[in-house]
Amino acid sequence: MTRITIFGGRGKVARLLIPLLAARGDEVSAVIRDDTHADELRALGATPVVFDIERETRGGVARMLEGQDAVVWSAGAGGGDAERTMAVDRDGAIRSMDAARDAGVARYVMVSYFGSSPTHGIDEADGFFAYAEAKAAADAHLRRSTLDWTVLGPSRLTLAEPTGLIDAEADDSGEVSRGNVALVVAQTLIEPATIGRTIRFNDGTVPIAEALRG
Repeated sequence: MTRITIFGGRGKVARLLIPLLAARGDEVSAVIRDDTHADELRALGATPVVFDIERETRGGVARMLEGQDAVVWSAGAGGGDAERTMAVDRDGAIRSMDAARDAGVARYVMVSYFGSSPTHGIDEADGFFAYAEAKAAADAHLRRSTLDWTVLGPSRLTLAEPTGLIDAEADDSGEVSRGNVALVVAQTLIEPATIGRTIRFNDGTVPIAEALRG
């Protein structure tokens, strides 16, 4: 059994991921900002944890993560407000990484996006700019850390049914179902070959387990 904390526990990817992890016997803690959706998460197989990553201290996050084996970051401010985007997608994410190290949690999986890079090319006037900046900074911080990290870069997300097949070699962003993203996260957590790698992917033709072995 692996004890896994998911930040962004009520997100669309997280709600698909939780049953996959629970079905294989993992103990899943789903971090949410309030308890309104706690029963929904319990029904999916997770233990809801009411916690505000935007306002908590590094020490508070570390205490919450004590005893865990892995962290999955699938949280986000949802865009729109640049200040809050930075507070969650950059500062909150970085705080969770540092806290994971403090708590002795080695494994950390970041759900980012295909185009995340310091040279993302998004214009400052674009509403996506703050998110692109935040993700680039958070991803870079994770890569510099001593954690057993993986950065996952799915392309444009769809609601299509998962196929279990991806393309992890594509040079250009296409699209990928949220179901396939959940399957990729689940496999990443048990595939040692993903540690220390940035994996960008679209829907494709290669079975996920094979694609992630590199």
